[in-house]
Amino acid sequence: MSEPALQRAITGRLLFLFVLGDVLGAGVYALVGSIAAETGGAVWAPLVVALVLALLTAGSYAELVTKYPRAGGAAVFAQRAYRRPVVSFLVGYCMAAAGVVSAAGLALAFAGDYLGELVDVPTVPAAVVFLLLVAVLNARGIKDSLRANVVMTLVEVGGLVLVVVLGLLVVTGGDGDAGRVLETREGVGVGSAVLGGALLAYYSFVGFETSANVAEETVDVRRTYPRALLGALLVAGAAYLLVGLAVSAAVPTDVLAGSSAPLLEVVRLSGTGLSPDVFSLIALIAVANGALLTMVMASRLVYGMARESLLPPVLGRVLPGRRTPGVAIVATTAVAVALAVTGDLATLAETVVLLLLVVFTSTNLAVLVLRRDETAEDHVRVPTAVPVLGVASCVLLATQQEAATWARAGLLVAVGLLLYGLSRLAGARGSAQPAGEERTATGR
Repeated sequence: MSEPALQRAITGRLLFLFVLGDVLGAGVYALVGSIAAETGGAVWAPLVVALVLALLTAGSYAELVTKYPRAGGAAVFAQRAYRRPVVSFLVGYCMAAAGVVSAAGLALAFAGDYLGELVDVPTVPAAVVFLLLVAVLNARGIKDSLRANVVMTLVEVGGLVLVVVLGLLVVTGGDGDAGRVLETREGVGVGSAVLGGALLAYYSFVGFETSANVAEETVDVRRTYPRALLGALLVAGAAYLLVGLAVSAAVPTDVLAGSSAPLLEVVRLSGTGLSPDVFSLIALIAVANGALLTMVMASRLVYGMARESLLPPVLGRVLPGRRTPGVAIVATTAVAVALAVTGDLATLAETVVLLLLVVFTSTNLAVLVLRRDETAEDHVRVPTAVPVLGVASCVLLATQQEAATWARAGLLVAVGLLLYGLSRLAGARGSAQPAGEERTATGR
């Protein structure tokens, strides 16, 4: 009896909000201060550069997803392009690892300072409970997950609009300085300052790749996916630009750079009487939304890899009633919990971008390789310059990473290769075992 297929329940609007909610996640609420420390007052400039770089790889995703609309995303593209199981496994593994590491970091962020503003609870236990609640919502079904995403995305957007309005009030009230938006860090060239900030800002846009892993659950994917993907990125980019301008003009750069809750500084300086607790709640919703969508992606990716025989078949099992990838949800949640218990937010966050750059490089190259693979269905075809520049952008950003980040990511990749080798060895031994011995070993 064949496994039931995933349900096509995601409309174009839901997909747009899925991408927008993931891109407008925790990054902008936490990273603006770090960008200011790298760039100076011109926070908006690295955000624009990061948007352009992200759009290049998003174009490659638009072509490949509309050409091969199946769960699994980058791992499926790599398998079709390179025809080498180890390469496909590595791409999928890096993507899954980045997703689960990101979710663990977001769980710690959720349970940290923002939650501490409202209630005093231990960080690690709160992060574990948070991940378990996310898993329950994920298992209920893609519709329930995306309905929650709609509400949380609207709250996220509302929070960013509030920051822009309050920043404008600070400036027009004479307490801000609009000239700061053109200032860069002293002692550093403009190009180096903007590029350093763009490396951090890029993290705020990378959520778009999660959408490739719900392609199999999207209605009329070839028409709706490109519009939803590119439209959400452009809307997010516009929101980030306005936030960058407002925050930089309203808050002194040194205060902004030293804050772990940079957008909250605007609320405090606005003089409107708005309680910081209210904005902390908005930030918590933003972080929660990012974690939910990341775990939706990770579980669908593991499910898709299992269907492509890159992971054990058990991970491709679907819950009959809910038609969600139940085993994959349990597995990814267990790993995220282990990472949250044993890691810290800074270590987890620094590793995500480098792992994703490996995935993005593979995806951009796959576009060029798969141009010779003609399909019967119409699909998006981007100019050749898009994937070529996409590869160049990934190389550029990778060269800006610190040696410690390379070491952490390398260790994770080494663990993945070890697991892959053990799985292949076990599979080879199993296929060579006589039928009688196999029955004895299984007890049947």
